[in-house]
Amino acid sequence: MLEILFGLIAGTVSGMGMGGGTILILLLSVFMGLNQHVAQATNLVFFIPTSIAAIIINLKQKNIDLKIAKVISIVGIVGAVIGAIIADRVETESLRKYFAVFILIIAIREIYSLYKEYKMKIKKT
Repeated sequence: MLEILFGLIAGTVSGMGMGGGTILILLLSVFMGLNQHVAQATNLVFFIPTSIAAIIINLKQKNIDLKIAKVISIVGIVGAVIGAIIADRVETESLRKYFAVFILIIAIREIYSLYKEYKMKIKKT
């Protein structure tokens, strides 16, 4: 049952364009106690159908520049292979710490962007 709830949460966040995988990894590792490597690998499997759904919807809405998408896809695949090789060689506890730092950086960046946006709204009024 927990898996269904986590899938729903991660899918909803992913559909909103916020990267549901990050949430999924956090939920799987913290609440289900999965090893960081297993949580990240599970996220990669989750990513395939959610990405396909997003691609179909965005292609229909003509929101994708196919030239740019081809380049980004090819380079992304190469980066994914390199990242998987590196992650495989890193100890689980270190990988967990690196992921935590990554999440912290994202959180700080998001809070800062919201702060800047809020500040701009105040100046306009």
